[in-house]
Amino acid sequence: MRFVTDEVTTPDGHTMVREYLEHPGAVAIIAVDGDSRVAVVTQYRHPVGFQEVEAPAGLLDVATEDPLAAAQRELAEEAELAARKWRVLVDIFSSPGGSSESLRIYLARDLVQAPRPEGFVLGDEEAHMEVRWAALDDLVDGIYAGHLQNPSLVIGALSLKNAIHEGRLDHLRPADAPWAARTGRLRKG
Repeated sequence: MRFVTDEVTTPDGHTMVREYLEHPGAVAIIAVDGDSRVAVVTQYRHPVGFQEVEAPAGLLDVATEDPLAAAQRELAEEAELAARKWRVLVDIFSSPGGSSESLRIYLARDLVQAPRPEGFVLGDEEAHMEVRWAALDDLVDGIYAGHLQNPSLVIGALSLKNAIHEGRLDHLRPADAPWAARTGRLRKG
């Protein structure tokens, strides 16, 4: 990541300066089992000073890595799980006024235990990360009560709840669906 300052020309010909964090993007995974329990991780996040409950997630910091492969790797690294069924749950910009971060949240189903990738060692915040299962309804209650604030988890859990309610689970985009934020970026200025 790096801090960027751009001079931008507006449609009426004026210029403005915008400063933001250039971010490589990320993936997150809402991994749900047959009992509507979601795999979550708890880890300390220093910028906000909170022990956060989160969906397994990771940066797309290897330019050539396929986002689905990154999600599969992150799920194995953080939760020691693999999934036989993958779909795109939702794509978002995490904070479009101050960061270029685009985030793809995948839905992972038909879960099985999996080893962490060879050579992967939990370090830094991940060294103290806890993995647990939470009922989807409990996550939704925690979101509305203000106890859960991680954007990947909040958006992912609410999107999953809505997809179930609307009968959309089998109609979500395929895991390899085009990702407009990664392929169609428009830069003005």
